[in-house]
Amino acid sequence: MILVTGGAGYIGSHVVRDLADRGYSVLVLDDLSTGHLEAVDKRAMFIQGDTGDSHVLESIFQSHSIQAVMHFAASCLVGESVKDPLKYYQNNVVNTIQLLEKMVEHNIKNFIFSSTCATYGVPDQAVIHEQLPLDPINPYGKSKLMVETVLNSISDSHDFRYIALRYFNVAGAHISGEIGEDHAPETHLIPNILRHLQGKSSFIEIFGNDYSTPDGTCIRDYIHVMDLSAGHILALEHLLQNPGLKIAEIFNLGNERGVSVLEMINLCEQAVGAKANVKIQPRRKGDPPHLVASSRKIKALLGWVPKYEINKSIETAWNWFKKHPNGYK
Repeated sequence: MILVTGGAGYIGSHVVRDLADRGYSVLVLDDLSTGHLEAVDKRAMFIQGDTGDSHVLESIFQSHSIQAVMHFAASCLVGESVKDPLKYYQNNVVNTIQLLEKMVEHNIKNFIFSSTCATYGVPDQAVIHEQLPLDPINPYGKSKLMVETVLNSISDSHDFRYIALRYFNVAGAHISGEIGEDHAPETHLIPNILRHLQGKSSFIEIFGNDYSTPDGTCIRDYIHVMDLSAGHILALEHLLQNPGLKIAEIFNLGNERGVSVLEMINLCEQAVGAKANVKIQPRRKGDPPHLVASSRKIKALLGWVPKYEINKSIETAWNWFKKHPNGYK
């Protein structure tokens, strides 16, 4: 059985569905503070609780034969992390350490960690590979890097294997249209554009149009959530299929193609058939002009190949929003 923490969230719910489709037994642990019970695949077991509750974790590890843990239960809003850093260090670091302690105690050796490109901070080059220096600029990125450091130390001292996946801008929805992105507040660009084009907001904001890019707006790397999920499954199976191998790996997951904010607005307008009302705002502090992933390492070592281009991310997201105009509820 695979334990998926945060399995009711946007990314976690897609991974849970993929695991169930592949025949895995799945147990989801989620406190539903940001996730949605409706997003959890009916084939999975569900327990409402959080990773900071040692009694819940003890009960799970005593009652179920857990082969691996896939950890998505984290706070992930950069702005909020600046305003409330203690929340992020508690949930993302302290609670994760609690989970890891219970895993070591119960001799559970396989761990997939949902990390982030925020660990790189503001790199001085456009294409980001795993060997770049790490210098996160906000508590969210720092909390994820702290956990990566803890994982490396546990791997050195115990029979414990892990893969951390640093991913970039996740987009899109399940191809079925049954699960998708429903955050409150929503901070991601594509859903905010689509919600605006649905009439849910009066304008869409662009933060800076004077960057050193072809159209003056920031360029980012967008990866479809189903491609992201596939990368997690490959990482999990790499651990499970190589039980005698010492594994402590970090991989980027991105589409290796940059799309600017203006380009994204134009693509969404074409998909919806509506025109956006755009407002230019001042630059946000710490926004690099160009961030694109190098995913060569995971392609070479695990054979990961993304299937979906940016148009498919927009198409599937729009399909989700049309079917769920008010989200899950």
